[in-house]
Amino acid sequence: MAKAIVRRRRRIDIEGVDLQARHRTWTPPPSVVAAGVGAAGPVLDAPVAEPGTVLPAEPEAPPPRRRRRFDVSSIGLAVWSVFVYGFLFLPIIYIVIYSFNAGSALLGGWAGWSTQWYPEFWNNEQLTQSIKHSLTAAVGSTILAVVIGGLAGVALARRPGRWRIPFLAIVFLVLVTPEIVDAIGYLIWFVRLGGPFASPVGPFSNGFIRMWVSHSVFSSAVVALIVRARLAGLDESLEEAAADLGAPPARAFRQITLPLMAPALLAGGLLSFTFSLDNTIVSTFVGTAGSSTFPMYLFSKVRSVLHPDVAAASTVLLGVTLLALGLVAFVLRRSGDSSTEVAATLTGT
Repeated sequence: MAKAIVRRRRRIDIEGVDLQARHRTWTPPPSVVAAGVGAAGPVLDAPVAEPGTVLPAEPEAPPPRRRRRFDVSSIGLAVWSVFVYGFLFLPIIYIVIYSFNAGSALLGGWAGWSTQWYPEFWNNEQLTQSIKHSLTAAVGSTILAVVIGGLAGVALARRPGRWRIPFLAIVFLVLVTPEIVDAIGYLIWFVRLGGPFASPVGPFSNGFIRMWVSHSVFSSAVVALIVRARLAGLDESLEEAAADLGAPPARAFRQITLPLMAPALLAGGLLSFTFSLDNTIVSTFVGTAGSSTFPMYLFSKVRSVLHPDVAAASTVLLGVTLLALGLVAFVLRRSGDSSTEVAATLTGT
């Protein structure tokens, strides 16, 4: 009788105990307790747990490992991405490296490392003047683009109506129109208008006035989309609360709307600045004597020997551009935006 109970002890139905619980309490049934009390001595040859003892849980089996499948499409996309990025950025890397070339020709062979061309381009008066003209044109067009594009973005986000779709169509038309078409149209328009577009205004030549207006047309469309994307994700309750408290529209805009859209204005302004710096086609058509920009200077030197001082100046402007974009991302992150929201703001989506 005792041996039979020992062999069958794991098959005893224990009432009120969950065998699948993480910690189980084993209580011997009355039949086992009765069988263990007698002259024959203890029934179990192993120590029996006392009633109420917590037994350790059985280890769970690890989940089966999933084998990684060989995905040809993912590998193909990765290789293609590397190829595209290399095709886009290798020329820039080439310019940066050759700005440290000791040779006298940019397209010549490598003659060793040297930094002589960085102080050399500062001594080139024609080159430094073209950089100053580029910065002047970029600053003026940026101011116009921020003002015009910012107001247009506010109207698109806060004043819905039937006019929105035609206006957005015009904005996108500005973005997709070829620059050569814009340049020819600007040239004819400025000549017909005359006035400040035909004669200097104060210390600025008419070439700068033309570039400010022509560059700001494209940039204002970019700023409008960025500001619209920023305000579209913000609730109007603050502006409505300011109006309910008696604030006039101008004050509500200055104290509520403007601080909310400030990161988008900064992002659009710095993007407008970088767009104007490398504008070549429009600047070549509308520019006049005394307003040649850095891209125009490079375009005129293509037919002759390019010296590494051009690469040094290009590297400096590249650093300024990257610094501006980094500043935009930093300001947007400080304003509480995530990385995805920063990218959406910069692209106007």
